[in-house]
Amino acid sequence: MKYLPLSLRSWLAGTALVVAAVVSAGAITGNQIESALRASPVLRDAAGQKIADGNFVQSVENDGVHVQITYTGNGRRMEETAVLRQRPELSQSKWGWRESAGGRDVRTFAVDFDSGMATAVKTENGEPRRWSEKLDITPGQTFAGFGFTLAIKALRERLIKGETVNLKAIGFTPQPREVTVAISYAGRESIRTADGSTAAEHYVIHPKVPALAKWFVKAPDANVWLTPPPAVFVRFQGALVEPSDPIIRIDGGPSESTAAPQGTSGTP
Repeated sequence: MKYLPLSLRSWLAGTALVVAAVVSAGAITGNQIESALRASPVLRDAAGQKIADGNFVQSVENDGVHVQITYTGNGRRMEETAVLRQRPELSQSKWGWRESAGGRDVRTFAVDFDSGMATAVKTENGEPRRWSEKLDITPGQTFAGFGFTLAIKALRERLIKGETVNLKAIGFTPQPREVTVAISYAGRESIRTADGSTAAEHYVIHPKVPALAKWFVKAPDANVWLTPPPAVFVRFQGALVEPSDPIIRIDGGPSESTAAPQGTSGTP
């Protein structure tokens, strides 16, 4: 499924150790433009047992990428939506999550990156609770959900050279929060899939939680595996939505693209 200042390096005398500086992303531009795509991912628990079948739909309108990912199974329905702009640089404009069980809403999260407004509604003890926050969002530096897959694809050339890039993430506890995350490259691995094995590049999204921020202290890393360019989604592993959620795995499934990825003149 296609989707998710230069570093200072010091060579220590007599060793092969390379120390890469942690830097902010700056403008994120990539050399792969997204195209219309359909795919069938599978949502699994950490042990690999299937939770739900997925349907991934990506469309492109006027350089905007519109994504809808739906999972259904065991009486549950989960839907993630995202809207991103590809030019002049990658930036996210919307993100949403809606989850229901037995036909009843469980939780709904939404972010408008242009206005900075983030809202949450979660049913607790049979009653809906609501949160709303005005966040200080930096355009092109702040992402949520599937937006990170596209950010990683655009940052690939920097990440595989050893940079660790800082971005901002919008998370929910369920109160909306903004947290810095460090994205790094963890190497190439062989991932077992339904069709055999796939060579994939492993990226880690690590929340940099302040020591006094008790609300995010258990936030786990998120892991994303993509094929080498043209990048195709292979796997995600991390908390479902909230940091306290169980760890889940999403395996990419068969995909159909209506157009091949296009190149741009941008450089990561």
